[in-house]
Amino acid sequence: MHRRRNRVAGRQRHFVRAALAMALTATLTGGLLDARAQTAAGPQSHARLTLRAAFEAAWARQPEAQALSVRRDAARAQAQAAQAWTPESPSLELSSKTDRLNRNLGTREYEAGVAIPLWLPGERGRSQALAEAEGRAAESRTTAAQLRVAATVREAWWSWHRARVEVEAAHGQLDSVRRIAADVAKRLKAGDLARADLHQADGAVAAAEAAVAQAESALTAARMHLGSLTAQPRLGAEGGAAADGEPEPPLAGTGGGDTDTHAELLALNDRAAVAEGAVALAAAQSRANPELTIAATRDRGAYGESYHQTFTVGVRIPFGAGPRHDARVASARAEALELQAQIALERARLASERESARARTDAARTQLAAAERRAQLARESRGFFDKSFRLGETDLPTRLRIEAETADAERQAARARIELAAAISAWRQAVGLLPR
Repeated sequence: MHRRRNRVAGRQRHFVRAALAMALTATLTGGLLDARAQTAAGPQSHARLTLRAAFEAAWARQPEAQALSVRRDAARAQAQAAQAWTPESPSLELSSKTDRLNRNLGTREYEAGVAIPLWLPGERGRSQALAEAEGRAAESRTTAAQLRVAATVREAWWSWHRARVEVEAAHGQLDSVRRIAADVAKRLKAGDLARADLHQADGAVAAAEAAVAQAESALTAARMHLGSLTAQPRLGAEGGAAADGEPEPPLAGTGGGDTDTHAELLALNDRAAVAEGAVALAAAQSRANPELTIAATRDRGAYGESYHQTFTVGVRIPFGAGPRHDARVASARAEALELQAQIALERARLASERESARARTDAARTQLAAAERRAQLARESRGFFDKSFRLGETDLPTRLRIEAETADAERQAARARIELAAAISAWRQAVGLLPR
């Protein structure tokens, strides 16, 4: 009996050990898989945000993007309707005639017919042309909307990068004046400088800290504005996506090609084509559509008589619409004339905007070269004055002035690089190119 109990207890301990080993293995395997998943997801959570990605995120939230597929379906349905054999669907006509309510002699008549609308001369071809024009207008309107969204995103994007440059420059200046203040404090203890010099250095540190706070506030506002466009409110913040400030590729030569290929102008041209198609269709629709009627009649004159079968074929031709038709044609013609005038104004505006953007880009290149040269000279001068200050040959106000001038020169150089990138982006916007 005791041996049997010992055997059972041994088997239970063996099962418990096996279960514990399996649980430990599963736990370690699960932890390893979780670590691998976090490692794989890490680069995606900190993916760098590009201007192209910001534009695509902003465009996906626009009403035009969400309604694009439905508009395309509507354009296809309208094109199919214009290719149909009839302008409207046929209608079924049913009627019954009897004398049951008065004489009740057995008179009966039953009629069933179909009324088929007919195209007016030239109406079908002009309807097809109008449907094609409206389909092209829907696509070009979408492209123009994309370009307008791109303009907003580009402006917010480079404003954000300008704010980032200001923050980096403010932090750099703060670090520099802090080093100077620390050096002044050491020399004050050694008796080389007066306490007034330390107060002046501490004042420079306080001014730099205020500049950092102001720059960070502007950066937060710019980041939130861009985040509201791209649906990323924590853009660039802790745990958010980092930004890629790589500029867009510059345009070769004068760039821009023909102004007529600009999305805004193409949209206006397509709208004008729709208006002209509406004028042509309105001119063809001078009256309501005629109808072809085909009917079958079954009747008898009185009780006891046999039923007779007859067939009817008829055409209904409405009279002309008169002043109502003239009003539709005049309204469509006015819309077409207005769009033609708007096209001329838009072409002139786009040409001027393109030339202004090109000139701004050339000026930005010149400013960048000058700013980088100034920053290089300022850094070299700072090295000279820093050495002379340590040797006691330069006073503290001069050293602080040289530091401020160097920080300003470096800030201007960094800002000039951003301005050149923004100018190239604006030039691409002026010629109708989406972000890349």
